[in-house]
Amino acid sequence: MVGGSIGGLTAALVLRSIGCEVDVYERASAPLDGRGAGIVLHPETARWPTGPGGIPLERMSTPCRFLRYLARDGSVAYERPSDLRFTSWNTLYRALLGDFGEERYHRGASAEDVAGDGVRLAGGGTVRADLVVAADGIDSTLRRRLLPEVRFRPAAYVGWRGVVDEEELPEETAAQLGGGITYHAAPGTHIVVYPIPDAGGEVAPGRRRANYVWYRNLDAAGLDALLGDGEGGRRLSLPPGGVSEADAEGLRAAAADVLPPRLAEVVAATRQPFVQAIGDLESPRMALGRVAILGDAAFVARPHAAAGTAKACADAWALGEALGAAEGDVARALAAWEADRLDVGRRLVARAARSGDRSQFGGGWTPGDPSLAFGLYRPGDSEGGW
Repeated sequence: MVGGSIGGLTAALVLRSIGCEVDVYERASAPLDGRGAGIVLHPETARWPTGPGGIPLERMSTPCRFLRYLARDGSVAYERPSDLRFTSWNTLYRALLGDFGEERYHRGASAEDVAGDGVRLAGGGTVRADLVVAADGIDSTLRRRLLPEVRFRPAAYVGWRGVVDEEELPEETAAQLGGGITYHAAPGTHIVVYPIPDAGGEVAPGRRRANYVWYRNLDAAGLDALLGDGEGGRRLSLPPGGVSEADAEGLRAAAADVLPPRLAEVVAATRQPFVQAIGDLESPRMALGRVAILGDAAFVARPHAAAGTAKACADAWALGEALGAAEGDVARALAAWEADRLDVGRRLVARAARSGDRSQFGGGWTPGDPSLAFGLYRPGDSEGGW
C-alpha cells in the first residue's frame, strides 16, 4: 500500500480482512495531519470505522438538522430538513490507523517507482508485492510514473478553508450555525459552514469546531500570486501557517464586506486560514499490471459533491470485493474492478465540475436544487440511512 491516508488505510484494512498480508508505506515521516478539515460523511466513508466492533457513529460525527441559506443581511433565504453527518479528517484518520496499528505502517517510506514485482523506495530499497495499491493522493508519485500525461486542471477559483472552536465564537453564532449546514451564495462565490469534532474528537455542542469552505474566483494572475511556488509553477494548497498575513487579513476584510454577519464572524475568528486550488484530475486507467490506483491518485473531483473521501473508500471496498470474487487472481480482479471505478470517477468529476461552474461563473445556483446535493453515485446519496 503506497500512501497511508484515509483511502490507503481503508484499502489496507479491507484487504487484510480478506486474508491479504498488507504493509503501508507513507512518505511523511511525522504523523499525518488533515489540518482539522471537515468531511461530509457518506455511508461508504463510515463503512469501516462504524462496522462490527467499531466506533458508534454518534461518537465520531456531528448531526445535521437543517440545510440553510442565509441572505446577505443574515436572514434565512431557504431552509429544509437534512440528516447529513459531519466528521473531521483527523477523527477519521485516527480511527482507521488505530484499527490497522503501527507495526506494518511504515513512515518516511517514499515510493519512487514501480519495480518489476513491486515498488522501489527512496534510498534504493525494493519491496516485493503481488499487488501494489497507489493511494498516494492528488500528487501521486506512482501515477506520475505510470501515467505522465495526466495533469491536474485548475479552475479559476480557490477554496479558502478554516476551523474555529465553537467556544471562540459568540454564543449566539455558535448556536445558530451548530445545528446544521449553512450556505451563503452570491454571484461568483459561495461559502458553506458546518460543525465537526474538535481536535480531540469531541462532538458535544459547544466543544466542537465550526468548519468552512469559502470559494472565491481568481484569474490566472491571482492564482499565480497566491499559489505560485517561485519557480514558475503553482502549488496545490497552502497549509495553516503557509498563507501570508496580508492574504489572511484580506480574507477577513472581504468576509466583513460580502458575507452574512454570522458567517463573517467565523472567518474573522480563524487564526490560520488555509487554501486549496480547485480543479479536476482524471486518469484514463486505474489498473496497470499489478498496480491499482485509487482515490485522489486516480480522480480528483471539485469538493462540491463532498465525495472525494467517499470515493477513495468505495474504491477500496470494491477492490476487496473484486479480489475475493476472483479468488486472489490479481489480473482478473483488477480488470473487473477498473471498469466500474473508472465510470464512477468520470461521472463524479463531471457532476462536481458542473456544480462549481454554476456557482462561480453565473450558471444558476438555486438553493434547494436537488442536483446540487452532496453524493458519490448520485446527488443526495450522502443523506438518509443514518
